[in-house]
Amino acid sequence: MRNQISFELTGDYALFTDPITRMGGEKSSYQIPTYQALKGVVESIYWKPSILMVVDELRVMHPIQMESKGIRPMNYTDNSKPNLAIYSYLRDVKYQVKAHFIFNPYRPDLKQDHNEHKHYEILKRSLKVGGRRDIFLGTRECQGYVEPCEFGSGQGFYDDYIGELHFGTIFHSFGYPNETGEDELKARLWQPVMDKGYVSFISPDECPIERRLKKMSGKEFSLSSFESVDELYRKEIERR
Repeated sequence: MRNQISFELTGDYALFTDPITRMGGEKSSYQIPTYQALKGVVESIYWKPSILMVVDELRVMHPIQMESKGIRPMNYTDNSKPNLAIYSYLRDVKYQVKAHFIFNPYRPDLKQDHNEHKHYEILKRSLKVGGRRDIFLGTRECQGYVEPCEFGSGQGFYDDYIGELHFGTIFHSFGYPNETGEDELKARLWQPVMDKGYVSFISPDECPIERRLKKMSGKEFSLSSFESVDELYRKEIERR
């Protein structure tokens, strides 16, 4: 695709939280990244409200390994009480990710920003320097790093694995009002399958299980939300 990128995603630890394990205050990671987590990584590389980031495919390069740690989560109401938990992280992770962007069909008010060439060039430059914002692998304590790569290149741990790996029913993504055109927040579930290290993501509207969470209104963006570089420069000159 003309607007598609591929990159390598690495980190010492990752925690793509399984919601079922959070009821007791403890957390355990899924075995693979969720669509929503990877979408967040791509949006940390580059994002604008006029475009939607779509994750196409994942390649798991390193073996799936878990490591448990004793954690004392921050208690914002009473720090005098001990609050200990066990978090199970993925350790020494390395992935290849392929993603692209489309224009947001639910934001016709931002149609003036539908310039594919501009966004694609900025996206590539942002990826080359490691992203515009910090990269996190599921949670803030898990720092990640990105760099451009050729998807499918190099030796992966599961290249010669015989058979498919099924991960059961797991979380796929959230459906936000700005991306669905509806006035509610949704959670989507699916059943991923890994074949020789590759996981092909289905699109959010293809998820077989969808749950409505709560009513929510979309964020408002308009021309008043944007300011040109020339205008910023003029204001800076006047300020000086």
